[in-house]
Amino acid sequence: MYLICYSFALFLFLIFYTTTAQPPLTNPIANLSTTWSNTDQFLPNSFNFTDGSRVRAILLRGSLETKFACGFYCNGTCTSHLFAIFIVQTNSSGGITEFSREFPQVVWSANRDHPVSYGAILNLTVTGELVLQDVDGNAVWTTNTTGKSVAGLNLTDDGNLVLFDINNSAVWQSFDYPTDCLLPGQKLFQGQQLIPSVSWTNWTAQKDLFSLQVTDEGLFAYVGSNPLQVYDS
Repeated sequence: MYLICYSFALFLFLIFYTTTAQPPLTNPIANLSTTWSNTDQFLPNSFNFTDGSRVRAILLRGSLETKFACGFYCNGTCTSHLFAIFIVQTNSSGGITEFSREFPQVVWSANRDHPVSYGAILNLTVTGELVLQDVDGNAVWTTNTTGKSVAGLNLTDDGNLVLFDINNSAVWQSFDYPTDCLLPGQKLFQGQQLIPSVSWTNWTAQKDLFSLQVTDEGLFAYVGSNPLQVYDS
């Protein structure tokens, strides 16, 4: 009788665990033909911060420290979202947490001029292209890597989002498309610019205010004007 009761209790525990447990949060790599939806139901690895921001993580590199994650980010009313790479604090279980007064810091975004809504879709296609679609089905951003032998997606320890091939070589990487900041190990090449966003909640590139760029004469910061005016070098 004792054995029967014990077995039944174990059976109930296993049912409860398998229906309530969430997938591991430390997951820095994704395979082809994977789709993510910007919803709480599809992306349970989400967190609300006291500054009004919210993240729904898709890939997370590491645990129990300040780490890089990529996924959907919003701030303010959260009526619009970025597909972005952001810095977060994680706990011993690999879950995102709020530590002291540190909030998620966006270091790269794919679509800051074209934010998407709740329910938007990110698709890593079977042909190796990363495509962001809004809820109306329109594509707002893509890596244009179809047919380039992509084998998977990886978020590195440096915060670089990489589409890699079977030789683990980068086919496409976020480091080649800087937005408003540089990470350690990332380079700003001639012809590229760092441009700030309008505000904390309006991510549109403020192209008429400031920019940082490399020329054949060095690194220059410009004030938006016609022609551009150098204010630091």
